[in-house]
Amino acid sequence: MNLLTLTAGAPANGGSCVARGDDGRVVFVRYALPGETVRARVTDQRGSYWHGAAVEILEPSPDRIASLCPIAGADGAGCCDLAFVEPAALRTLKGEVVANQLQRLGGFAWSGAAEPVGTAGATGYRTRVRLEVGPDGRPGFHRYHSAELVTDLRCAQLPAGLACELPVDGVRVGDQLHVVLDDDGVRHVVASGGHRRPRVLEGDYAGTQRVGARRWTLPVTAFWQAHRDAARVYSELVTDWAAIEPGATAWDLYGGAGLFAAALAEGAGPTGQVVSVDTSRAGAKAGRAALADLPQVSFVTDSVRKALPSLTRGATADVAVLDPPRAGAGREIVDLVAAAGVPRVIHIGCEAASFARDIGLYLRHGYTVEQLRVFDAFPLTHHVECVALLTR
Repeated sequence: MNLLTLTAGAPANGGSCVARGDDGRVVFVRYALPGETVRARVTDQRGSYWHGAAVEILEPSPDRIASLCPIAGADGAGCCDLAFVEPAALRTLKGEVVANQLQRLGGFAWSGAAEPVGTAGATGYRTRVRLEVGPDGRPGFHRYHSAELVTDLRCAQLPAGLACELPVDGVRVGDQLHVVLDDDGVRHVVASGGHRRPRVLEGDYAGTQRVGARRWTLPVTAFWQAHRDAARVYSELVTDWAAIEPGATAWDLYGGAGLFAAALAEGAGPTGQVVSVDTSRAGAKAGRAALADLPQVSFVTDSVRKALPSLTRGATADVAVLDPPRAGAGREIVDLVAAAGVPRVIHIGCEAASFARDIGLYLRHGYTVEQLRVFDAFPLTHHVECVALLTR
């Protein structure tokens, strides 16, 4: 085992800190905090830079605490990679990482800390999780960048009881186990994998999700925010920032089940128009049912890339909300939104680097960042949710 003694430097995107070996080589060290001296195990060697994991803390940071997750760590599950950081200090670190990415990749100066989402706290906030079934027939979490599973399911993100005594009858090796605690307090467990249809092992195939007075009945395998307060917080923010007026047109791109379409439709009113675009047929079906009382909302089941050209042939949108996957929207989509002349854009990103790149693309099209907030939507981990309001 190749061990190095290192002093951790600034936090990097992805949960590591940047350090340098005695030979000047850059080493990205996980499970370390800025300023700490650690003994790290080299886990990957890639030419000019290496990756490592701190296995012994020689000089700890004052922000280090006993891990809040009993199964995470260098030799544990990859679920809570920063569970050893005091939660408020972690939010500061996340802000530093986002600021660095925005400056380096987007050419935009910002400073601040990540904000808590709702009142859930750092543990027990997650209401849905996906596990994999291992060779022994037991579900588990993956170790970091590994096919190996940790079958101890006491992840600190999960509320009590969510992963206890999971039914596994009929599951196969490699199956994905989708476990959801819905807004009615009912647990649903669905297995999917291979060429077999999803099988309900407990509860139902669809669960109930609520934001305000509106109710969605959504397949357990479909996308919904994992943090119990996130859907409400983001919906309220979109409502505020959209500043949409009666009769306006809005696009909800990567709209899923229409969470933001519902928020936009309330402002646009019956004389307005809201178009939600997503590739998920299950999400669109759930959205149409949940928003059936809002005839101004329509759902397009297609990729945003394919749908945008037809949307832009009509009246341009007064506001567009984009909530792309981790890879971001990218140049082609931002170019299309800008070419359509959309004056007000709310852009959401769940990965700091791709979010920063997208922000840089908007800036090159003459947009101005009016507001930008970073949310600690995934406490105990390096993940964030970023939201920007851009105008032109």
